Amino acid sequence: MRPVALVLALALFRGASPLPPTRIQLLGLFGAYFEALRVQTGIPGMAAAIVSDTDVIWDQGFGRQDIGHGISTRADTPFQLDGLTQVMTATLLLRCVEEGRIGLDVPLGQYIPFSAEPGATVRQVLTHTSGPPGNPVFSYNVARLELLRPLFPLCFNESLRQTFKDSLLTRLAMVDSVPGLDAIMPTLPTGDLATLQEARLYTGVLARLAVPYAVSQQGVIASRYGVTTLGPGTGLISTVLDFAKFDLALRQGVLLLGNTLTSAWTPPTRFNASLPHGMGWFVQSYKGVWQFGSDTNASSALLVSLPARGVTLVLLANSDGLAKPASLVAGDVTVSPFARVFLSLVVR
Repeated sequence: MRPVALVLALALFRGASPLPPTRIQLLGLFGAYFEALRVQTGIPGMAAAIVSDTDVIWDQGFGRQDIGHGISTRADTPFQLDGLTQVMTATLLLRCVEEGRIGLDVPLGQYIPFSAEPGATVRQVLTHTSGPPGNPVFSYNVARLELLRPLFPLCFNESLRQTFKDSLLTRLAMVDSVPGLDAIMPTLPTGDLATLQEARLYTGVLARLAVPYAVSQQGVIASRYGVTTLGPGTGLISTVLDFAKFDLALRQGVLLLGNTLTSAWTPPTRFNASLPHGMGWFVQSYKGVWQFGSDTNASSALLVSLPARGVTLVLLANSDGLAKPASLVAGDVTVSPFARVFLSLVVR
């Protein structure tokens, strides 16, 4: 098989025309290129959606969500969101800042007496930075977001999990989303009807959860998810269609004020140079924001949003193939072949 980058280049060259492609033609290209990339990277199953300012304009499932039972992936197949969870955590805490309950630059020790990093601030943790405000140092570490978990009872009078349920999943009708693999356990055996209905809903979603796989030169082997509990940085289970509901609500101003979102998408600087990460999102020079996630030998996710063009791409997979071939932690999404296809077809 020819390298996908070459196939893409040849296809774009052959397709050169005085007239731009129609929307139907353009969306058809996404399906063809993403399927070729999925095969080349060895991803067993993948779901994709492209979201405009008003709705989902394209979605597709690729490959198998369960190879052993021959179940094809669909757009409503649940996957682990991995690191995309932190985008939602950032959104919730920024709303808390809007309401004046916490400050972005107040040391965590003032809110959390026994914090592991009492001198760190919400802004620093969300931007993955440390050090003095005028000279921050960037180091991407999703696990560090756990420092923010104790803020949720302070902000919302609820645990992190309950806040996700009430403020996002229920509010946005994200009916195919579950706040962690272990979300059902605390809800059983109560006699509350609403709780039992919730447990049945989560059980049904988890029954359709994509099987995780480890992919190597030796083959494809069913594996296990490494993350089972919802945390500030990872653990939410969702679909590309449910995540689209969140993305739409965010960009339409339902969840945050416009100036708050602008602030979140403005990265800190070091020696007059922008660092790669804002509050919850990577920020890049093509005027886009993005995020990724990966659970080694199990799952991966990629989000690329171009707010000025009013379009977002969401990709979820049941192997680490969306993140493994690329050094995304450095802050350059263009090392991802999936992102390059998206940007080539949308920005060109």
